[in-house]
Amino acid sequence: MGKQKYLECAKAVNTHGIRGEIKFESLCDTPEKLAGLGRIYLKNGMGFDEYRIRTAYVKKRFVIASLEGIDDIDAAEAMRDKYFFADRDDMPLEDGEYFIADLIGLPVIDADSGHKYGVISDVFNSGASDIYTVATPEGERMIPAVPEFVIRVDCDEGVYVRPIEGMFD
Repeated sequence: MGKQKYLECAKAVNTHGIRGEIKFESLCDTPEKLAGLGRIYLKNGMGFDEYRIRTAYVKKRFVIASLEGIDDIDAAEAMRDKYFFADRDDMPLEDGEYFIADLIGLPVIDADSGHKYGVISDVFNSGASDIYTVATPEGERMIPAVPEFVIRVDCDEGVYVRPIEGMFD
């Protein structure tokens, strides 16, 4: 399975000031990760346009950033509601970390029997933990992404789980 080069990292939610700064909602683990990037990308048809980040800082749970080429409020306003992407190479992972985009489409496998339950179709956060939505032949099932159920994640093989009775019934 080919891994996406560009990953969604932010949504432009508003302008900030009159000099072209943009207020971003971070789609990264933390707003600090987004603020630490040197460049972000905007999808343009089949490709991506690069925007170098001049300055970026975290304000509450948002990131306020100044991008090269976005120099006034009108240019910043044109970015509102657009999703921005990061090059996966600009976002190194620690051991045991993975990108949510890499989970989509992975098989969900019983860690003990090897039985394949289905594939991950979505990941969302409930506040306490991520929740994996698993598309099974019987319909969608959800499994909390906690160590009690998710034994191992291998982005090349699958997500190994140990479900409780009834979780996939």
